[in-house]
Amino acid sequence: MLVALTAWALGWPVERAAYLAPVIVVAAAALVGLVLLWGKVAYQALRESRRPKLVLTLWVVGLALLVVLSILGVKLPREG
Repeated sequence: MLVALTAWALGWPVERAAYLAPVIVVAAAALVGLVLLWGKVAYQALRESRRPKLVLTLWVVGLALLVVLSILGVKLPREG
């Protein structure tokens, strides 16, 4: 399933993605692990905060702002 999904998402032939199946599986497992870890950290921080509704609102607003700016194609300035 991961191989077929990767082949479709990247526009690769299924044979090419099949050669990379071990890499795809390890990368997917690492991604799931990171999401679970940071989800647990965020949940714990939210539980320990004095004003969890405010914190949650700020998180949602920040993520919505990132999505809107990405859709609009705003590029942030770079140093150097």
